[in-house]
Amino acid sequence: MLQTLLSLLGVYKAYEKWLWQQVKNGMKPEHIAIILDGNRRWASESSLNPLFGHQHGAEKVEELLDWCLDLNVKSITLYAFSTENFQRSLQEVGEILQLAEEKLSEILTNKRIHEQKVRVKVIGRIGLLPKKLQEIIRRVEKATKGYDEHFLNIALAYGGRAEIVDATRKIAQKVKRGDMDSDEIDEEVFEQYLYTAHMPKQDPDLIIRTSGEERLSGFLLWQCAYSELCFLDVYWPKFRRIDLLRAVRTYQRRKRRFGQ
Repeated sequence: MLQTLLSLLGVYKAYEKWLWQQVKNGMKPEHIAIILDGNRRWASESSLNPLFGHQHGAEKVEELLDWCLDLNVKSITLYAFSTENFQRSLQEVGEILQLAEEKLSEILTNKRIHEQKVRVKVIGRIGLLPKKLQEIIRRVEKATKGYDEHFLNIALAYGGRAEIVDATRKIAQKVKRGDMDSDEIDEEVFEQYLYTAHMPKQDPDLIIRTSGEERLSGFLLWQCAYSELCFLDVYWPKFRRIDLLRAVRTYQRRKRRFGQ
């Protein structure tokens, strides 16, 4: 049994090395966005409590950050908890948000975040989150606000339609106050009011969704107009470095014309 496992590990490492050789010299996505899907289904199929799925998924994010930094990806946006997810049981919502609080707190002392100068921002309707979580978010964002080498966005209480509505409301308020003329509004102005306005490149080059589902579920609806989409039949807690490399290879093989 042990010999079989070691053999499989050797095959995995060889395949990972082969994939790296294929992608290392190609054009890397500057901004990767990922829909972290499949935590509950992975737990269910493993006869585990859903909380274990969310815990393993949160731990996988730490690995992902390392992999993306090794690839020199500048920006990562992760879809962790949508506005619709509030419809789940109070117990599950509470467990997920408690986990988010714990993992965000760890960022404050994460050496690699500070060494690599990763600016961390939570995007979404933050006011819907518990007060304690809001305070942790404020502290993390303040601690990393001066960084601009890399960007890590975590979408919590996020909805793509909600983002567009919130941006529209802010613009409408400025027009109403006389601070802006409606004739000034164009796509460039509108983007200044999105949750991702702090980023040098708001639009993801590549959007990955795990778990085999093939839809965006409201993720970055404005920003995704020309994103390459990659749907992977693997639950998020089982996501591996080879899955990321395969997605990057898929991105590199596509012809990006942007409507031209």
